[in-house]
Amino acid sequence: MRKIILSRSQGYAYATVFKPRSAYRYTVETTVYVQKDAFGQGIGEALYRQLLDLLTAQKIHVAVGIITYPNEPSIKLHEKLGFTLGGHLKEMGLKFGKMIDIQMWHKILHQPNDQ
Repeated sequence: MRKIILSRSQGYAYATVFKPRSAYRYTVETTVYVQKDAFGQGIGEALYRQLLDLLTAQKIHVAVGIITYPNEPSIKLHEKLGFTLGGHLKEMGLKFGKMIDIQMWHKILHQPNDQ
């Protein structure tokens, strides 16, 4: 799978390979970013919906969103788009001098043939 990137002046969304092993070829990791001054305008949702449509058309099985926790706007966005919480991992990264938790959210998009 090639990296898919969608962009607007106030944000972007993209999907990348989740893991390089063949078993995960139908799974992608998604990212959506919106500039702070554009929060609440529906830009992230619009970009994410467009990205999910493209992934579905490419017959991707699962989209995985990994978010920093706590992050209520990202949680609400993933819930609104039909994602399910898959897990909460403690102290997975270092951001602004502090260890951060992450949550993994996933959405099944398409049922692939195992061929």
